Amino acid sequence: MTGEAHLSSVDAGAGLLGDLASDLAADHDLPDLLKRFLEPLLRMAGADAGAVRAISDDGDQLQLVSSVGLPELALQAEGSVHHRCGACGKAASGEAPIWASELSACARLDGVDDALGDFRRMVAVPLRHRGRVLGVYSLFFSQGAGPGPEVLAVLKSVGELLGLALNNARLEREHLRATVMHERQRMAAEVHDSIAQTLAFVRMRLPLVEEAMRSHDEANSMRYLSDMRGAVGEAHASLRAIISEFRAPPDPRGLTHALQDRIGQLRERHGIQTELVDHAPGLSLSTTEEAQVLHIVSEALANVARHARASHAWLSLTLQDGRVEVRVEDDGCGLVAIDGVPGEGDGHHGIEIMRERARRIGGELEIRPRQGLGTMLRLNFPMAREAVRS
Repeated sequence: MTGEAHLSSVDAGAGLLGDLASDLAADHDLPDLLKRFLEPLLRMAGADAGAVRAISDDGDQLQLVSSVGLPELALQAEGSVHHRCGACGKAASGEAPIWASELSACARLDGVDDALGDFRRMVAVPLRHRGRVLGVYSLFFSQGAGPGPEVLAVLKSVGELLGLALNNARLEREHLRATVMHERQRMAAEVHDSIAQTLAFVRMRLPLVEEAMRSHDEANSMRYLSDMRGAVGEAHASLRAIISEFRAPPDPRGLTHALQDRIGQLRERHGIQTELVDHAPGLSLSTTEEAQVLHIVSEALANVARHARASHAWLSLTLQDGRVEVRVEDDGCGLVAIDGVPGEGDGHHGIEIMRERARRIGGELEIRPRQGLGTMLRLNFPMAREAVRS
């Protein structure tokens, strides 16, 4: 390599590293990033084709992620190769680029003798991040002696940056997988809590209905049928709520705004004058805490609408000594009978579901008569992290 060509390669390498680092910081899409940077890599190294492979999740295969200039037969034959295959396998097991001046072994492994066409030389560079090899990129040459030491040093640096890109993509996949699993588990829990328990209650009522009908006990028959009708209605409402929740993301404007929506619905749909008293402005809860609070408040307000025959309701939010207190109060006829005598009324299992939600966030749920008229529901739980005040 002449002095002028040497300086040109070094300058091109420095520019390439700068552009690559900049694009990584800008969080570009990985396949697009690899495709755009393979071509300048080929020009800098004097190569004719290139490919990037990532190590599979099980560690057994090198899977083709992106390529430039490879023949179609090579793309078909080398879409996935064993992680110990030839120079690529050696590079995946070490720290430095590997130069191979003979690729006939690769062709034999592929089972297609002419898959690589005129390419007879290759340099394989490990894609490393924090001591771990995540893949390999390979540059193929049809002639020439291959890149010199200066260019190899640049190629190694490029490998480290692309290793960072692969690591970021892997973390993003793992995060997405964890998010999907969490959502599936949460949906299963919602169905279990809101629907399965209600259906279990209906199932327990069925033998009682059957017995009452056989004995011609019309009063108990109608009573049990009323219980079942109410439970099925609650199950249907719960299912609709679950579908609505999973269709729509959490309110990005925060808990207070979501609570205002709930009391607005109570006011508009049922004509109950409702007030939010927020003693903890700027309160920031974890996603789990916020979801459970909203579920409990929604169920409590639904009970006010269904049972309380109230004209006014109050929702208050307080933070003191690291504990959050949420109160729902009304001036209606009360829910003491439902809560105090399990099995009476069609709302007792809904209250038990609220209690279970409170336990999930380490809290307690209390339902008692309100001073004066009506009922007071009180949720109290410790915050999982500090409140953030605006």
